Amino acid sequence: MFSLSGKTAVITGAGSGIGRAIALLFAKRGARVEIIEVSEENAKAVCAEIDAAGGSGDWQICDVGDQGAVKKTMDTVAARSGGKIDILVNNAGIAHIGTVLTTTEDDLDRLYRINVKGVYNCMHVAVARMVEQGGGVVLNMSSIASSIGLQDRFAYSMTKGAVEIMTLSVAKDFIKHDVRCNCICPARVHTPFVDGYLAKTYPGREAEMFEKLSQAQPIGRMAQPDEVAALALYLCSDEASFVTGCAYPIDGGALNLR
Repeated sequence: MFSLSGKTAVITGAGSGIGRAIALLFAKRGARVEIIEVSEENAKAVCAEIDAAGGSGDWQICDVGDQGAVKKTMDTVAARSGGKIDILVNNAGIAHIGTVLTTTEDDLDRLYRINVKGVYNCMHVAVARMVEQGGGVVLNMSSIASSIGLQDRFAYSMTKGAVEIMTLSVAKDFIKHDVRCNCICPARVHTPFVDGYLAKTYPGREAEMFEKLSQAQPIGRMAQPDEVAALALYLCSDEASFVTGCAYPIDGGALNLR
């Protein structure tokens, strides 16, 4: 079950955290993984891990907020895969802490450019190719922030709400073309971003605040990137062929058990 053999999977932001975990798992399951990153160092490192494990991986440096760059990158990916893109995982994203009063116009534009326009750009190019080839799978990374009000996450929550509704719209518009589109809505996941945030915001209190943030979720801990990757694998596999237009929480009970 859950084989991706013979499929080409494009994963944005796969140089670390959740994206890295998805890339490694998809390669393990037989996909030819194409990493789209802004960090060449991180992209190369993940591809080296894939190669060392016997998988097939390649990378492209691309700013997903630039549609011309995205089109050029997707064309290169397709040329390497016989013209097809079977799976697109829109994982690239940035975070921001602030209320409506402390969020500047520049902050809002920066988040919109990557978290909303970047997702649009990648789907705009990849979905057209999927329609031409007779089908494909899109998986977007949203957040529980799309469903509940998180303190000091005004702009970030706005972008994740946009990702969720874009997901539903694409699923509706292209269901007759055999293009499935879903999104995942994680709660807090233990990634390098979390460690960096704690080190910067609470120097000397990292362990204390890590435990506090973990206990804020009903299950009493943060998710691991591999757990999110496992859900991504299911949704992008043929076993999920009857699933489209869904937003899947993976949240340790945060939405319903608070």
